[in-house]
Amino acid sequence: MSISMDPRRSDQDVLRCDLCETPVPPTECMYCDICDNYLCSPCVGKHLLDVSKEHKVVPFEKRGSTTKCQKHFSKICELFCEQCNIPICVKCASSKEHIGHEFIDMVETLENQKEIILNDLQELEKSIYPKYQEIASIIPVQKADLNENSKKLTKAIEKHEENLRREIDTIIKKMKSDLDEMDSKHLAFLNKHENEIKRTISDIKQSIADLKKLLNTNDVSLVSAYKSRNAKFRRLPPKLKVKLPSFTPKKINKEHIYQQFGSLSALSIKTEERGYTTDYPAAESSPLNRQFIDEPRVVIDINTEFGRANRLFRVSCQIDDEIWTCGNDRKMRVYNLQGELAKSVQTKSGNRPEDIAVTRRGDLVYTDYNERTANIVKNTQIQTVIRLQGWRPSGVCNTSSDDLLIVMDSEDGKQTKVVRYSGFAEKQSIQFNAQGQLLYSDGLFNSKYISENRNLDICVSDCYARAIVVVNQAGKLRFTYTGPPSTTKGSFNPRGITTDSQGRILIADSDHHNIHILDQDGQFLRYIDNCHLQKPWGLCVDTRDSLFVAELYTRKVKKIQYYK
Repeated sequence: MSISMDPRRSDQDVLRCDLCETPVPPTECMYCDICDNYLCSPCVGKHLLDVSKEHKVVPFEKRGSTTKCQKHFSKICELFCEQCNIPICVKCASSKEHIGHEFIDMVETLENQKEIILNDLQELEKSIYPKYQEIASIIPVQKADLNENSKKLTKAIEKHEENLRREIDTIIKKMKSDLDEMDSKHLAFLNKHENEIKRTISDIKQSIADLKKLLNTNDVSLVSAYKSRNAKFRRLPPKLKVKLPSFTPKKINKEHIYQQFGSLSALSIKTEERGYTTDYPAAESSPLNRQFIDEPRVVIDINTEFGRANRLFRVSCQIDDEIWTCGNDRKMRVYNLQGELAKSVQTKSGNRPEDIAVTRRGDLVYTDYNERTANIVKNTQIQTVIRLQGWRPSGVCNTSSDDLLIVMDSEDGKQTKVVRYSGFAEKQSIQFNAQGQLLYSDGLFNSKYISENRNLDICVSDCYARAIVVVNQAGKLRFTYTGPPSTTKGSFNPRGITTDSQGRILIADSDHHNIHILDQDGQFLRYIDNCHLQKPWGLCVDTRDSLFVAELYTRKVKKIQYYK
């Protein structure tokens, strides 16, 4: 293979065919990804006559888009195994190693991964990176305030010093030393905070550069190996709440000089959580109007330890390769997508969890109906964060702003409400419509499921009412859904509910063994009724809009693809 170069330029101007050595402009050149040969158009047919091995001839600018099989070197990888997360050839697909696995086309895999990379790149460039720059710009102002405050206090102290002369010289020195020490601690803290932010900004810049490189490559192995780091960056640094020292002079009394001279208030530095840059990982970056595939399909079947005796109720996820589950026993279990049990956690009280939700930080929250508590699991440590009086918690979900929404029943079973908690403190209560009527059905042990939509609507699956009740962020009723127009009254039996990046609402109808999909205004769009679902109960959607369905009795969690 030879390349002619214009000595005045560093880029390729002319390529030379490896068969006939004819110079070919890059725009007209062809390339065999398998043989690593440059070809002119007339020589393509001649090259393909060599049947001793496979060929993949593509335009020059598409070179590198073909992956050779690592096990069968003469074969091209045309498929991607979702269970093994690797490109494979047709021969691999028929081997024992991949029996029962799901395969998708390599081109589709490349497009899906590049869409994820593009989304991450856009989020970094448009949201996360500017936020870090904004935060970093505040620190010099805080340093200036620190300096100004220090000068102001020093002047006040020195003025008082002149009045007290020699009698207070020792006190003056001591107080200046205290101030300098506090300034030093404050400045050291600010410098440390600034350095941490600068390091993160540097990491973000590097990630942006890496993502741009990935978008410009057709190397499927590199692209499919990409793992998003945006979840780490999405969590902003804490906001400093600084209470600067102040000086309080007192009337001079030589007999009580130490008591009357005054004092510096202690330096106070507190951190306040900022939350996140965006409402949802895909809220701004996911393309809207994603198209449904004609036939939704089960991508992965995960067999859990649950079953008919220990029914599987709930499923929740935050990262794309792990799911939390809970059922009729006291354990909450994490499974990977290979169906392996990663870990299990027992509830603090020994009761079964009523509902589970994974927070933006990746911690698990669960409600305990009998103990009247909401609890958070960090690693394997459990902390009770909410304890109710006169109410019992049922459904729970984590919101885009990292609040908790909890459905709860009154002790007498006559009322139900939704309560928003921010920082585990009650922030909002939703119970009545504009006419003062109850929004939700009553009754003890009346399980309800809850999810926040992309537009911040609050969606509740009310099983006893056989309805979906949707209110806006302020708690005003938007609509109630009882099934599509053709549904017989009372036959709709909603259970689990979730929402996706398109603002669509997905509901499990356990009696009819299907999933209803609505738009954010409550219009029925379609069913998922072809995936052999049996008593679908719990639902959740990951960041790629893959649907996970927990089946009540079969002990299975099914991962379903329903978008193109």
